[in-house]
Amino acid sequence: MGSPMDKTIFSSYVRKEGLFDEVFKGNGDVKSVYQKLLDLYGSRSIEDYVSLNNKAKSSFFNQGITFQVYGDKKSQEKIFPFDLFPRIIDPAEWEIIEKGAIQRSLALNHFLWDVYHDKKIVKDGIVPIELLSSSPNYLHQMMNVDPPSKIYNHISGTDIIKHSDGNYYVLEDNIRCPSGVSYVICNRTALKRALFGVFNHYKTHTVTNYAENLLHLLESVKPPGVDSPVCVVITPGMFNSAYYEHSYLAKAMGVELVEGRDLFVENDFVYMKTTQGPVRVDVVYRRVDDLFIDPMEFHPDSALGVPGLFAAYRQGNVTIANAPGTGVADDKAIYTYVPDIIKYYLDEEPILKNVHTYHCSRPKELQYVLDHIKELVIKPVDEAGGYGISIGNNLTKDEIERVKSEVKANPRKYVAQPIMSLSVHPTYIDQKESFEQRHVDLRTFTVLGHDQQFVLKGGLTRVALKEGNLIVNSSQGGGSKDTWVLKQ
Repeated sequence: MGSPMDKTIFSSYVRKEGLFDEVFKGNGDVKSVYQKLLDLYGSRSIEDYVSLNNKAKSSFFNQGITFQVYGDKKSQEKIFPFDLFPRIIDPAEWEIIEKGAIQRSLALNHFLWDVYHDKKIVKDGIVPIELLSSSPNYLHQMMNVDPPSKIYNHISGTDIIKHSDGNYYVLEDNIRCPSGVSYVICNRTALKRALFGVFNHYKTHTVTNYAENLLHLLESVKPPGVDSPVCVVITPGMFNSAYYEHSYLAKAMGVELVEGRDLFVENDFVYMKTTQGPVRVDVVYRRVDDLFIDPMEFHPDSALGVPGLFAAYRQGNVTIANAPGTGVADDKAIYTYVPDIIKYYLDEEPILKNVHTYHCSRPKELQYVLDHIKELVIKPVDEAGGYGISIGNNLTKDEIERVKSEVKANPRKYVAQPIMSLSVHPTYIDQKESFEQRHVDLRTFTVLGHDQQFVLKGGLTRVALKEGNLIVNSSQGGGSKDTWVLKQ
C-alpha cells in the first residue's frame, strides 16, 4: 500500500452491481470515448484534482453563478455544484437524442395549436377532454389565439435518462420556462479554464453558440410586418431563483433585460421605457409565469407583469415566448399520451421512449399505485424543480400512509412511475475528496423558430450528489457536469 498521497483520482472508485456506469464497462474496462480522458487525467493525484476543482469553483463564484434552494423555513443562495469530470456522448447516441427531442417538441407544438383551436385530438378520442379541463395550466384565454408562426413552445427542456438496459427514456417535458441552459455554458467555460489542454484531444461541439441561435430563432417568429424586431428578456427580478440565467441570456443575446415596470402597452402595442423615449418591443422572451404576466387578464394583484400585454399578444402585435398556456402540454398527466400525440400529428413512431406512467385519476391505476407504492415514484402533475416527489422505497410507514391519503384526496394531481435505475457517472465528492458513482440525467434544450429548429449540442447533465438519490434537481441539492457531444 502506498501513502495517501499516492492515490490517483480513481484508486478508490467502487462500481456497484446492477448500475449502468457511463464510463466503465461491466468488466471494469474503460469505454472507448473516455479512454483518452482517463489517459490524460487518470494518473493524477486526488490532490491535483482538488486544486483544479477549487479553481473551477472560484470561477463560478467570481461570475456570480448561484441559485436559490427553498427550504421549509428559509431560502438559501448557493454556488452551483459542479464536477470537472465531464460526461461524453458519442455522435451516434447524440443523433438519437437530438432527433427525439425535436420530434417531441414539434408534436407538442401541434398538440398545443389543436387544443386551443379545433381539439381534433379530443374529438378523435386520443386525449380525454377531462385532462384538459382539469389542468390548471390550460388557459381558456388562449382559445383561438394565433401565435406568430403558430409556435407555442419556442424553448423546450427535455429530461432524458439512460436506464440500466442502456436505452434512453424521457422522464418529462419542460415547456413553460425551462431553465438551466446558462449552467451548460458556464460549465464549459469553467472546464476550459481548469483543464485547458484537454480540448486539444477531443473534437467537441461548442455550446457557446446557444444565445446567438436563440436570438436568431426568436427573431424569426416576429409579428407580421416587422422588419428588424426588438427582443427583450422579462424577469420577475433579482430575487428569482433563476435570475442569473435571465441576466446571462439577455447579455449574451445583446438584448435588454427588463422587469414588468420597464414596459407599457399603448394601442395594443408594447413599448419599453428608455432614456431616449419609448421603443417598440416585438418579441418578449418571458421568464415570468403565465398568471403573472398581465394583471388585466390574470392575477389582478401581480406587480411582475405588464398591463395590456395579453391584449397586444391576442392582436398579433407581439410574440411571447414561450406562449401562455403551454403548461398544459408539460402537465405530467399529458406526458403519458406523448407517444400517441407523436403518432397522431407526425405519423411517426416515437424515437425516444416514455417511462410507463400510472394516472391516479383512473380508478384501476389508482388502486395499483396504492397497493405498490414502495415500487413507485409518486409525482404531482403540476410541480417543477423536484418538489413534491415521493420515492416509494425511501418512505417510512408513516410517510407511505401520508402519501396514500394525499393521493386519494386528489387523484388528478398525481401520477406514478416505476423507480427507474438512472445511469451513474464517476463524480467528485467534495466532502470525501474522492470519486464515487452518482445518478445522472440529461436536460436537452430545443428551440423552435419559423420552419427551423436548433438543439444545443451538449445539454445539462444533472447529478444527484447524495449517495443513492435519484432526484437530480439543483433545488434539491443536485449538481452538474459539463456534457461533451463529440463530432463525427
